[in-house]
Amino acid sequence: MTEAATGPGGPGHAHPMGHRDQLRHRALVRRTRTAGRLTSRAGPASGRAARLVGAARRGSRRLPPTVRDALLPALLLLNIATTSAPQGLPAAVALTAALALPLVWRRRAPVTVFGAVAAAAFVQWLTDVQLPADIALLVALYTVAATADRRATLAAAAVAEAGALLACLRWATDGAFLTPFVAVTATVVAAAVLGLNVRTTRAYLAALEERAAHLEHQQDQQARLAVAEERTRITREMHDIVTHNLSVMVALTDAARYAQHRSPDRATAAMLQISETGRQALTDMRRTLGILRTDEPDAQRHPLPGIAQLETLADQMGAAGLPTRVEVEGSHSHVPATAQLTVYRLVQEALTNTFKHTPAGTRATVRIRCSAGTVTVDVTDSGPCPPPPGAAPSGHGIPGMRERSAAYGGTLEAGPLPGGGWGVRTRLFLDSGGAASA
Repeated sequence: MTEAATGPGGPGHAHPMGHRDQLRHRALVRRTRTAGRLTSRAGPASGRAARLVGAARRGSRRLPPTVRDALLPALLLLNIATTSAPQGLPAAVALTAALALPLVWRRRAPVTVFGAVAAAAFVQWLTDVQLPADIALLVALYTVAATADRRATLAAAAVAEAGALLACLRWATDGAFLTPFVAVTATVVAAAVLGLNVRTTRAYLAALEERAAHLEHQQDQQARLAVAEERTRITREMHDIVTHNLSVMVALTDAARYAQHRSPDRATAAMLQISETGRQALTDMRRTLGILRTDEPDAQRHPLPGIAQLETLADQMGAAGLPTRVEVEGSHSHVPATAQLTVYRLVQEALTNTFKHTPAGTRATVRIRCSAGTVTVDVTDSGPCPPPPGAAPSGHGIPGMRERSAAYGGTLEAGPLPGGGWGVRTRLFLDSGGAASA
């Protein structure tokens, strides 16, 4: 068992492959530890370098555009002043200045600056001087592509490509023309494409800003329209409430004044009716104005008047001197509260106009027909003659009724009847399709 396990060579020769694996493992461990120490040492240095680069970028963004544009010419002049030979220093500095200094004004006149840089590059080519400042031509081409139109960009790219061809023909080593020409051409194309992308991005951002401003303007307009519409609605409600109740109260006051000596009981009943009408007016006003205040409980405590309150309205008009009969056909339980309020205000305004513009003894009839999708309102009176021309429509009553009817797709018809009297008729559509069909 021992010899079979150790082999003839003894323990030292039992696993020669295992020994080499151990050596490799130890070397790998040493390299890993060394790399870890190098990484731990380089980590803070690389972090500091990244922070320095970020700080430099943030600092450059705070500089004025002219100062930023002057950094590259200054670096090119410093480079040529420190690396050129003394005998060729004046010509190199002059050509570098001619190539780099126009870049200071590249944002103001990009095409002109590109022309000046291209002319300086051509003079450089004629004098057979190679300079690092040739990068200024690419910077000028990028500026043209980023700020000018496509025609100017194509012309500038063609000039830059011609310069690349001339430079490669003169300064390329023997048999190596194609490689540098392809490299320089790729650089020219990259500068032009980068400028075009920047211009496209700027145009896209400008379009987004314009669209955002347009949407904000539309929202402001919609808000103003909503405020105006709400103001008109409240004004219409207040007009209906005040006009109707004051007309009734004035009529009851006159009746009480005439009856106070002949019939004190009727005068007392009229005064009680005036008090009730005033309370109802105050309740309606609190309900209407309470919508504008979140801490007003009356808007929730008093329900909106609807078709069920038309009988009370008829009694009120009868007490004021206008006998009124109300006929309701069909169930109105499915009619929304806002539509019922519209019906109530239409009837109220029509009866108020009849009360104001017809003589004593006139009778009024209110017919309401409710169906699944419509509510028809028909108010007529038995006046011996129609109201004087312009008497009823001169105020806000008829226009207000038209607006209320139009909100539900209806068309209000108001005018004298063939057999005498005055009639108001409209049909309200409860569903959205009703407004469209109307």
